[in-house]
Amino acid sequence: MIKVKENQSNQNQEFSRGLKSRHVQLIALGGTIGTGLFLGAGQTIHQAGPSILIAYLIAGIVCFLLMRALGELLLSDLGVHSYVDFIRQYLGETWGFVAGWTYWGAWVTIAMAEVTAAGQYMQFWFPHIPQGVTALVILGILLTINSITVSAFGETEFWFAIIKVVAIIALILAGAYMVAVHFPTPAGHASVTNLVSDGFFANGAKGFFLSFQMVIFSFVGIEMVGMTASETADPEKVIPKAINEIPMRVILFYLGSLLTIMCIYPWTAVSPSESPFVQVFKNVGITSAAAVINFVVLTAAASACNSALFTTGRMMFSLNTEGKSSFAKRMATLSDKQVPVHGIRFSTAIIAIGAFMNFFMPGHVFSFVSSVATTCFLFIWGSIVLAHIKYRRKLQATGEPGHGFTMPLFPWTDYIILAFLGMVGVILVFKTDTLIALGGSIVWLAGLTIAKRMRNRQLEEEQEKEAEDPEE
Repeated sequence: MIKVKENQSNQNQEFSRGLKSRHVQLIALGGTIGTGLFLGAGQTIHQAGPSILIAYLIAGIVCFLLMRALGELLLSDLGVHSYVDFIRQYLGETWGFVAGWTYWGAWVTIAMAEVTAAGQYMQFWFPHIPQGVTALVILGILLTINSITVSAFGETEFWFAIIKVVAIIALILAGAYMVAVHFPTPAGHASVTNLVSDGFFANGAKGFFLSFQMVIFSFVGIEMVGMTASETADPEKVIPKAINEIPMRVILFYLGSLLTIMCIYPWTAVSPSESPFVQVFKNVGITSAAAVINFVVLTAAASACNSALFTTGRMMFSLNTEGKSSFAKRMATLSDKQVPVHGIRFSTAIIAIGAFMNFFMPGHVFSFVSSVATTCFLFIWGSIVLAHIKYRRKLQATGEPGHGFTMPLFPWTDYIILAFLGMVGVILVFKTDTLIALGGSIVWLAGLTIAKRMRNRQLEEEQEKEAEDPEE
């Protein structure tokens, strides 16, 4: 039983700093590698062909700049619980409210899809057990881990990330061997010439630009480092190191794996419906390739759920620290291990309900909800950049010294990020499914804004009433 500190001031509660450097490094790494790479690489390759490498490189550079902006904010005040507090501070209470609940909702819906997928992956080994049962068992295990200590979460995420890294390195090594010996494949022979034999820009400029909506979704979760700063030992050293190593991770893992795949096969021979990792390992002679990759994507899905519980629990704590209701006070209470256990349990319950519903409703329903969630990350990332701009302008106006870990080439790099995010938003208009998701995101954001303003007006009226008749 997790004990909870009951009679403690919310403002005085602090998270423990139980995350070590290796935890944060692998959390940052795990946030950039997900099932989208292991299962969805074939689809993205068919979308843009080899030019997908340029798309990932551009997106990787932009995400690195985004993280530099976030890192500067985080290190400006290590007492802040999450980066949403910076959005609230520099962009206003309403903006922070919308950003916080959007981030919470996005991770909850992503977790619903991932835990459902985890149940499906378990069917590979346990076909006679209903996938709903295995999904809920996995969710229960992750809830237990997240409720113990933050270091338990960090250790679990560390090993999940190690599994993904090993799979990618194995692919790259196998691919290098196949290219070196011109290994025969069903589409010819493995060779660097496969990269350009059928055209570098598969579907012209249109295919290249449309691929960005899938590419940007692959990086969802990279901002999770912004949720770890208040629980990291020696954050002034660990956070900059984790952020500065992002470009190398992008080059090695995304570009390295995709380049390897497209050197082994011409992009036209890569199956859009099957994991390219399975194709490669089968050709090397690993007969159990499907089982190996199924294990990897299972850990990737579990990793996403693990991250979701960590993130949503902290976000519930941050969103309710100023709340007056009994629910808010409960969500903003830490356990004796300094974990927001009530926020984690509440988020887990919502995820479980959504996952349970997914077994009885058409899959495209939650596919749409997940698309809306990931589209909302454009708003989240843009809000981080805008908050950073306001922060730097405040420093310039007051003459205060900033932190040594500053955004390079400010303000132009911030403007580049915003321009890129705006471009991706425009690209979403040109496909029916992403256009619907974009519309759903706008409705969600507008609904939260209206709800917050109505609540603010209600509070103002209550305060005015109390001022007129203080005896009531």
